Amino acid sequence: MYDYANDNSIPEESRKNMDLPKIENAVREILEAIGEDPNREGIQETPQRVARMYAEVFAGLHRDINKDIKVFHGEGNDEMILIGDIPFYSMCEHHLLPFHGKAHVVYIPRDGKIFGLSKVARIVDTLSRKPQLQEKLTSEIADAIEQAVDARSVCVVLEAEHLCMTMRGIRKPGSKTVTSAMRGGCRTDLRTRNEALALINRQRSGI
Repeated sequence: MYDYANDNSIPEESRKNMDLPKIENAVREILEAIGEDPNREGIQETPQRVARMYAEVFAGLHRDINKDIKVFHGEGNDEMILIGDIPFYSMCEHHLLPFHGKAHVVYIPRDGKIFGLSKVARIVDTLSRKPQLQEKLTSEIADAIEQAVDARSVCVVLEAEHLCMTMRGIRKPGSKTVTSAMRGGCRTDLRTRNEALALINRQRSGI
């Protein structure tokens, strides 16, 4: 059995909270169940590789999102801020197949509290790393942004391609699922919402 506990390439939260040997054994059983020989050359190390991969792609299950948040105070920062085209990868909870795409985040600060630009991308990355629905991920990003800086308004839009629609089932490659979540003024005020969506649409169209 692989020594996961001393593999520093595995996220610390995953080493502490995931039963990686159990994942390895389960993958070996799956290979046997589909008629493969888990001992044949080429896939002997596949169970270990999958366990290490899960430790990475599901690391968000155990990571404290607050570790990704750093807030700055800037005088006069009370207008819309857009961080767009943030690439993300997540895993559909129904089939454990990936979905991936881009996230667009707009927020209006309160009392000059703003994020370092990379921190919004880190929030998206951490929250993406678990099995879930795209709708839930969108809402969790919006909640994290709103709570971290007490934002007056938040608008989050995710567009993603789901491999469960691309490589199985209906098999429609290239189709996109778009979800949104609004908080604060973007939820209650139509003008604010429209302004945020227009900003995102300009970003998406490359204007």
